[in-house]
Amino acid sequence: NITVGGSELNVAAGVARLGLSTAWVSRLPENPLGRMVRNKAREMGVDTSAILWTKEDRLGLYFVEYGASPRASSVLYDRGQSAISRIQPGQVPWKAVFQGCRLFHVSGITPALSDSAAAVTAEAIRAAKAAGALVSYDLNYRLKLWSPEKARQIQTPFMDSVDVLITTEEDVERVFGITG
Repeated sequence: NITVGGSELNVAAGVARLGLSTAWVSRLPENPLGRMVRNKAREMGVDTSAILWTKEDRLGLYFVEYGASPRASSVLYDRGQSAISRIQPGQVPWKAVFQGCRLFHVSGITPALSDSAAAVTAEAIRAAKAAGALVSYDLNYRLKLWSPEKARQIQTPFMDSVDVLITTEEDVERVFGITG
């Protein structure tokens, strides 16, 4: 079964189902898989006009094998050299994207994909704050994508600009070393 998803897109689709205006910013390959993702987002009521298209890169994938007790589900990530992992600072016209925006949501999965994706995440958070938007951040820590040390190094500076943090006690302990 093929399904389209991703942390930020899932949030945008859920918000659209509540009847609110949403948009999704990403970088996709200009091929049938990229268009399938864009079309599914549009089907769910999400504005996709800010998608960046690339002819050179591939779509990041992940595979889920659902477990049955006592065996847990398993996830295999195939995101190396994906279009979004190769996004660069300055490529997204954030001022235009955030015009009229009330809330910007991003997850810890995006900056985990590459150093450039982390830099773009920081750029987006700064631009959202400059536009007067609230910033929602889902820590969404994935050990298979980066170490706790790297996650801490990259994400700690974000926290000064985050208005709503979504996380678990376990992830806060893993990433920030905070307990209690």
